[in-house]
Amino acid sequence: MSDYDAIVIGAGHNGLAAAAILQQAGLRTLCLEANHYAGGMASTVELIDGYRFEIAGSEQFPTSARLSAELGLDTVPTVPLEVMSVSTLGRGDPPFIYYTDPMKLVEHVNGVHGLDVLTGMAGLMAWAQAPARALGRFEVRREPKTIDEMFACATNEFERSAISEMLFGSLSEVLDRYVPDNDRTRALRGMMSFLGLNMTFRGPETPGTAMALAFGLATPEGDGTLMRKIQGGIGALTTHLRERFEKAGGTVRLRTPVARIDTDGSRVTGVRTADGEQITAPIVVSCIAPDLTVGQLLDPAVAATDLRSRLARTDHRGSYLQMHFALDAIPEFAEPYAVLNDPVMQSAIGIHSTPEELQQQWEQCRRGEVPQEPAVILQLPSVHDPAVAPAGKHAASAFALWFPITDDREQYGRLKAEMAQRVIARISTLAPNFAEVISRQIVFTPRHMDRMFGAPGGDYCHGLVHPEQMGPNRPGPTGFRDLPLPVTGLYLGSAGCQGGPAVSFIPGYNAAHSALDEAGQDPAT
Repeated sequence: MSDYDAIVIGAGHNGLAAAAILQQAGLRTLCLEANHYAGGMASTVELIDGYRFEIAGSEQFPTSARLSAELGLDTVPTVPLEVMSVSTLGRGDPPFIYYTDPMKLVEHVNGVHGLDVLTGMAGLMAWAQAPARALGRFEVRREPKTIDEMFACATNEFERSAISEMLFGSLSEVLDRYVPDNDRTRALRGMMSFLGLNMTFRGPETPGTAMALAFGLATPEGDGTLMRKIQGGIGALTTHLRERFEKAGGTVRLRTPVARIDTDGSRVTGVRTADGEQITAPIVVSCIAPDLTVGQLLDPAVAATDLRSRLARTDHRGSYLQMHFALDAIPEFAEPYAVLNDPVMQSAIGIHSTPEELQQQWEQCRRGEVPQEPAVILQLPSVHDPAVAPAGKHAASAFALWFPITDDREQYGRLKAEMAQRVIARISTLAPNFAEVISRQIVFTPRHMDRMFGAPGGDYCHGLVHPEQMGPNRPGPTGFRDLPLPVTGLYLGSAGCQGGPAVSFIPGYNAAHSALDEAGQDPAT
C-alpha cells in the first residue's frame, strides 16, 4: 500500500488548491513545500517586525465562479474599495481614477478625460473578450485550444480580427486604435501597457504583446469572480486553502524540497525528498514550473527528448524590481496631486510611463541600463487594512519595470541599488517626503524570486505571456496536446500551465480534477 493516495509538490496557491480538491474527494494527500511557509508567491509575510507584506501577488485575479465556490474562496473577506487604483504620469496630468462603481468610473472618465476616451476604453474591453475566450482565460477542466479552435471562438469578423491581433499584433497597435496618444490618454495608455508588459520581456511595440494586454484586460462573461483585494493580504487566500485542506485531513510539510519524482518507467510511484526520504503515491501533482518538473525531477530516460527540449525553451526572463517599505507616516502628496492624500485614493497609485517611453526603457534594460524614470506601482495596503502594520505606522510596496538581467555579481549589486534609488525618486515626484518617512526597506529582484520560490529567472508566470508560450504552446495537466507527459499519474498544476498565470487557482484546480477523472474518483463528474 502506498504511503499516500496523492502527493502535491509546492504549497503555493495552485498547490494548495490542488491539494484541497484531492483531499475533499477522499484521497489521502500530502503537500510538500520547500520553503518555511506555505503560500508561495501568494503569501502575506512579516518581512519587517510588525509589518506584513504581499510577497508577489497582491490581488485575486478574475477567476471561474465554479472554482471559487468549490474552494470556498468567495467566503474569504475582502477589503471594500471605492477606488481600485489611480494612474498618472506624475507630470501635471489629471489622475485617471478607477472607481469600483461602474457609474462613478463612467462619470469620471467622461467628465475629466472626455467622451472619446470613455468610448475608447469601452472599445478596448470589447476587443479583449474574444481573445479571452480563445485563450480559455476563465475556463476550467478544458484542454488548451489549438489555433484553429481559437479562431472558432469568433462569432463575427470583429472578433476574428481581435483574435488574430492578439496572436500577431503589438500592444501599442491596439492602444493606438482605441486610445490614441494625447494629453488626456497618456496615463491610461501607460497603465494599460504596464498591465500587459509586467507578464512579458518585450517592449509594447513588439509583435505578440497584444496577447498580454488581452490577458490582463479579460473579465469573465457571466458570473465569474472579478478582481478582488483581500483582507489581510493575498496570503489570506492561501491560508484559507491550507486550513480547508488540513481540516479535511490533509498534511502540509514545510522545508521539504523534492529532489526526484519516482516512476516505474510508465507510471509515477511517488517522490524522493532532498534528504533522501522516499514517499510513495500513485498520483503526483507538480505545482512547480513545468520545465523544472520535467527537466529536473523526472529521470531523463523517462522524459522524451522532444518534450524536454520544448520545455527547456521556455522564456523566463523576469525584469522587475519589488520594494517593501516600513513607513513612520503616510506620505504626503503635493499639488497638483494633493487629491491623493484622500485615503480613498491610496490603495494603488500607478506612476506610469507612456508606451513609447516603456519601449525605450525596455531597450535600455536589454543593454544593461536602469531606466531613468521607471514605471512604478505604489501600494499602501495599511490605509485600508491597518492590521498589516503597527498602530500609527504604514506598510508600502512598490513594483517597477524594467530591471536589467545580468549574471555579473558586482554589476547586479550596483544596478539593484541604482534602480531602488530611482524608484524612490519617482515616487517622490508626487510625494516629496516619501524618502523621509521610510524607516526600513527591502529590495527584491527576479533573482530573489528564483531563490525563494523556485520561479525560474524570477518569472512568476512560470512561462511569460508570449504567444509562443500560450494556448496550445502552454501545457495542460497532462502536458501538451501534441506532446503529452511520458508517464501516467503525473499532473502539472503550476502557473506555467493552461489557466495561468495570475492568482486564479485554475492550473492547480485543473490538475487535481484531471487526476480524479483518470482515477474515476471525481465527485463533480
